Parts: sequence; structure tokens; C-alpha cells
Amino acid sequence: MNSITRLMLAGASVIGITALLTGCGNGSPDLYKDASQPVEKRVENLLSQMTLDEKIGQLNQRSMWDGDEALAHFTQEISDGNIGSLLNVPSAAFADSMQRVAMERTRLGIPLLISRDVIHGYKTIFPIPLGQAATFDTTIVEQGARIAAVEASSDGIRWTFAPMIDIARDPRWGRIAEGCGEDVYLTSLMSRAMVKGFQGDDLTDPTSMAACAKHFVGYGASESGRDYNSTFIPERLLRNIYLPPFEEACKAGCLTYMSSFNDNDGVPASGNKFVLTDILRGEWGFNGFVVSDWASVGEMVNHGFCADYKEAAMKGFNAGVDMEMESGTYITNMKQLLDEGKIDMAAIDRSVANILRVKFMLGLFDNPYISTPQEVKYCDEHLAAAKEAAIKSAILLKNDKDVLPLPADTKRILLTGPLAHAPHDQMGTWVFDGEKERTVTLLDALRNEYGNDVTIVYEPGLGYSRDKNEAGIARAVSAARGVDAIIAVVGEESILSGEAHCLADLNLVGAQGKLIEALSRTGKPLVTIVMAGRPLTIKKQLDESDAMLYSFHPGTMGGPALADLIFGKESPCGKTPVTFPAAVGQVPIYYSKNAGSRPAHGTETLIDDIPQEGGQTSLGNTSYWLDAGFGPLFPFGYGLSYGNFSYDNLSLDKTTYKKDDVITASVTLTNSGKHKATEVSQLYIRDHAGSVTRPVKELKGFERVTLAPGESATVTFNLPVSDLAFYGADMTKKVEAGDFTLWIGGDSDCNLSAPFSVTD
Repeated sequence: MNSITRLMLAGASVIGITALLTGCGNGSPDLYKDASQPVEKRVENLLSQMTLDEKIGQLNQRSMWDGDEALAHFTQEISDGNIGSLLNVPSAAFADSMQRVAMERTRLGIPLLISRDVIHGYKTIFPIPLGQAATFDTTIVEQGARIAAVEASSDGIRWTFAPMIDIARDPRWGRIAEGCGEDVYLTSLMSRAMVKGFQGDDLTDPTSMAACAKHFVGYGASESGRDYNSTFIPERLLRNIYLPPFEEACKAGCLTYMSSFNDNDGVPASGNKFVLTDILRGEWGFNGFVVSDWASVGEMVNHGFCADYKEAAMKGFNAGVDMEMESGTYITNMKQLLDEGKIDMAAIDRSVANILRVKFMLGLFDNPYISTPQEVKYCDEHLAAAKEAAIKSAILLKNDKDVLPLPADTKRILLTGPLAHAPHDQMGTWVFDGEKERTVTLLDALRNEYGNDVTIVYEPGLGYSRDKNEAGIARAVSAARGVDAIIAVVGEESILSGEAHCLADLNLVGAQGKLIEALSRTGKPLVTIVMAGRPLTIKKQLDESDAMLYSFHPGTMGGPALADLIFGKESPCGKTPVTFPAAVGQVPIYYSKNAGSRPAHGTETLIDDIPQEGGQTSLGNTSYWLDAGFGPLFPFGYGLSYGNFSYDNLSLDKTTYKKDDVITASVTLTNSGKHKATEVSQLYIRDHAGSVTRPVKELKGFERVTLAPGESATVTFNLPVSDLAFYGADMTKKVEAGDFTLWIGGDSDCNLSAPFSVTD
């Protein structure tokens, strides 16, 4: 039997046979091992030599476990060419061991792509992504992703399943913690920053880690805020709201995408050719590869989209999912589907080429083993950056009578609440590798950094966030006697947010509400700190507190960050990346809503003020809730500081613009407070009339500005008119002529505005 016959019997493609006839395509069989050759030539050369079994193996990703049995099992599977990628490899030693099997015991020596969920840090844990978005600082977000990549690569991990860039407008959804909130513009900028951070400046650098934009697409709109649920997003809404952050990731060079769990308008994302192929590859020119979410190809059977795993493999593969995570429908059914003509060899070659391309781009063929030193974990530079991120992510929601920062003559404070010393929960959701022993809690930080000057009385009151045993509350109240101030840290344990951790009620859980209520009655200044993975409905606790800081789970260095904020070494500057509802019944609630036919005007009659037997139309017939009014607890972009910022003198360089112009808008920002502080100045616009209805406000720019007490500065924005484009009635993205309003201020409820128009 000659080599061509053997190749044909092995199911090789016409490309492979032709390459063999012509001397393996672009040169010798070892050309793909030559690092000096262009990536595409290396891909073509290697692909031309692969058997069908070897190709199908590249499409298969498996999750590893620990122990000798796992080592034996995966050694055999990799030796047989059945695995292209491993996730959850338990140690650096296992990673190099498995990679050595792939490189030395397989015919062609194709390296594994070793992956892990490294979402907001590997060992040094940064604030959860929602907290990072609250910084409105792309530099610190990019730095956090870079640090995560450096630390993870020291254990052989070269691919992460992040950034999660789903637009999320429902805080009941547990995975809101993993993303950047509700806004398209902010999420798009954070998307680019995280991709750049993970992948670095040189993909072949051993510390570079392939990013994975997820979940593609629309997952954040899951019905009733429940994971794995359906969505209904029309194409125009998809293009205007949910797709832009993913397109930005593509422009940033993101190497991989992950299909999401949801079905949209009846089509599961892992079987949606329109988004995975027509848009991602056809419109955006993406040339990396798409991986399914965990078992999401097989779960199309659960959706009722496929009769069995074989049909699921066919629909997933033909839609554009190149690599299947864990469920194994590809490796089980691909040959039979090929024989039946339900998939074709050219498509297999394309998917394998996409995967090989990423492996070549990462330099895995040339440097497959670990070379990043272990000492990078928890190094001083990484801890300092994590602390900076935690400081910038904290949002000051209330500060009556300037209770914060605590005055210099503070001698004795009570620290209480179940999150005051909760090193595990402080790290937040999706932390597989952070170690609670390395977490510095607020109790640790206050004692270590301020304990020589201030007596710290610690009485937790409750054992954990869901604790309903009220016995400790009385002890906390008793401990408040004789202190100058109370700091109560409440919120959520980390297990209450993230994947599959959705809620129907957003109030504080357990007896935490009773703790805050009891402490408020002591008459002592009460500073409440909320650590959580989502916005909670905290109006009652807000009213009972003199000051409130909101810290989306702040990570390893959250304690020192909060301590410095409490005592004024730093000033809060975080802004809400998502609207805070006053009541869960308002959800979904977000600032960039459409106006509706009868928008509320702010003077509506609420339920307790309705006269008995009032007329049916006596309440004015506008769009609001009788029992919750018409607004949120806090708008998007809101956050106070220890400064006192004001805006005036808003001006535009002109009032009429053409579509290729740039709008120059400026405003005077003044800090009339007593402390140096940073403000995030935000620019919003409204298109008053379009071919389809447009949002009442859209964020189009922001600037971080630091001012000393009494200092003023001119803040200038340059906004290209092209940034006003949207998908209108004809489903074409363009700027439509018309009248607009531009606002600049400290949050999305800002009022300082100027009109302008755009002409053809």
C-alpha cells in the first residue's frame, strides 16, 4: 500500500493528498517546525500531513483532574492524538508533563493549548470585573490582565476564558459580576484593555496568554436573570448593544471566542451560523478559533434544537464552533458525519487551521514548556497594582456631614459585619487559584497599618452573610459603647454571585439588615461598606448609615485599599458601572433606555399619596412605578469623593457639524472641597429623532481628572461625529442627520448640556 492510498484510507483531505504529491506543500515535512517561516505557511505545511484522526483530535478540549489515574488516562489520550487542548490542569508539573507527551510521543509533535478560567487574577486577585469597570480606568484594567497572564503562565496556562463582555442590565443574573456592566461604550473600552493585557505586546512571549471573548452573544439578556436561559434580542438591538464589545475585542486581536449557553430567538448560540460565521468571520474578518462553552454543543439537545449528540455535533460544527469543550460530540461523531456528507473535509481543515494558527501565533511549537519563574506570584509589584485597582473601584455612595474620612483624632472604632474578616469571600467569584491565606482583609489592614494609633474593637455580629442567628448583633451593639465610629462590612459571600448563582431578591441576605438597623440606633457615626458581586437593593441600609462605600468583591488587597480610604490616605473615585435599582421590581433598569411615549416628569404621585377613590386618569398617565417612583437608587456613572466637584462653562466649538467632523466640547471642573480627589468626567449625547427610536442618553467619553482643593481645570473632549453612528431602520450603520444634545457631568443624570446638530 503506497503513501497516497494510506492517506486516503485515513480520511485525509484533497489538500493533504495534493500537498503530499507536491512534496508537502511549501517545502519539507519539517517546515512547520521552522520558526522563521510565516505562520500561514507553517499551518498549511502541518495541516497537509495530518490524518483525519489527528485533525479531529485538535477539535477536542478536555478537562483534566488530579491524581495518578488522571495522569495515566490523559497520557494515553494525548498520545493517541485525541486532545487538542486541556483545561483545569492541576499543577505546573502536570502541565509540562502533558505537554511533553504531546511534543514527544505523538507523530507530529503538536503542542497542547493549556487553559484555565483566569477571570480577574490568578494568584494575586484583582477586584471582580464589575469592580474593575467601576474604576473607569483602562490602564489599571489592562495592567490587571497582564499580571494575571504573567502569573498563570508560570504554571503553563496560555489561554484564559476572559474577558466576559456581555452587556448585563439585570443584577439578578449572577454573572453580572464577571462583566463590565450595562454600558456599550465602557464595556467596549474595557474589552480592548483586557485583551491587550492578557495577550501582551508579543504573542510569542512566554507570558502571553490567549484571550477569549465571551459569551458570544447576548447571554447577559437571559430572561428573568437566570443562567442558561433564553434570550430574545432582535438583530438591530444585537448590533447596537450586544455586539460592539465583541467587535472591539476582534479589533484588538483577540485570538479566541466562546459561544454562549443561551438560545436567541430560538437558535442556540453554539448553533448560530449568523453570529459565529457570517458576522464574526465574514463581517469582522476574525481568523482565530471559536470554542464552545462547557458542553454547550451537546446541550443543544436540551434546548430542543437537536435530536441527539450527533445532530448537535453537525449543527455546532457547521455553525462555526471550531473546538468543543468537554462534551465530546465532535470526536465521537465527526467521522460518521463526514461519511454521510453532513460536514465536509474543507470545513474540518478550516477549523483545524484556525486552532493551529493560534498555537503557532503563541509560539507553542517553538517554546512549549514553562519558562516563567514561579516567583512572579504575589510579587510586590502585583500586590501594589491589585491594591490600586481596589482603591479605584470603591464607590462612595453617601457621606453625610463628611463622616469620611475619619478624623485624625479618632481613637477607637468598632469593626463589625460578616465581611470584615472574610478572606475567601473577599476574593469574589471565579477564583480557582487565589489563596485566602494571602488575602488581606479590612481587619488585618486596620490592625497592621493603623492599630498603633487607633484601637480596633472587632465584633463580627454575624458569622457569614446568610447567618440568621441574631445573638451576635447584641454583642456588636454593646461593643459600640465608647467608640468614636462604627465600620460595618456587609454584603454577599462569593458563592452568591457568578455562574448559576442568580437571585430573585436583591436585599441583604441573612440578618445583616437587622445588624445595620441596630447599629444605626446607637447614635454613633455609622460607615457601612458593602462587598458584593452585584448591585443590591440597599435603600434602607443607605438611609440608616451616615456613609456608605460599595466595594464589588475587591480581591487580595481589598483590606488595605479600604483602610486607606476610611482614613483619608486615598479618596474614593469609583463610579457605578451599572444602575442600582431601588427595588428588584424595577429590573431591568438602565440609563440608556428609550424615552417611551409618555416619559415620567419627576412630579408623579406615589402610592401613599394617592387620594382614596381618585379618578382613573388623575395620576397623570406617565411611565413610572406607583410604589417605586421612576428612578433608580443610583444612576449609572455615580460616585462621590472626598472632594466637592462642580461643572460649568460647557461649550462646543460650533453648533452644526458634518458627518466627518470632530466635536470639541469643553467644561470647567472645580474642586471646592477640602481634599485632593479624582473625578471621572463623563460625556453623554442624545439623538433626538432617528429612523428608529434612540436612547435618552449614551456615554461617548470619559476623563479621569485629579484636582487639589480649590483647583479648577478645563476638561476637553474630542468626539468624532462618526461615533454617533448606529444601525437604523435599514439595518445599515451610519450617522443620521438631526438635532442632538450633549451633556458633561459626574454621572448619567447630569444636567449641564448644549445643543448641536449634524447635517448631511
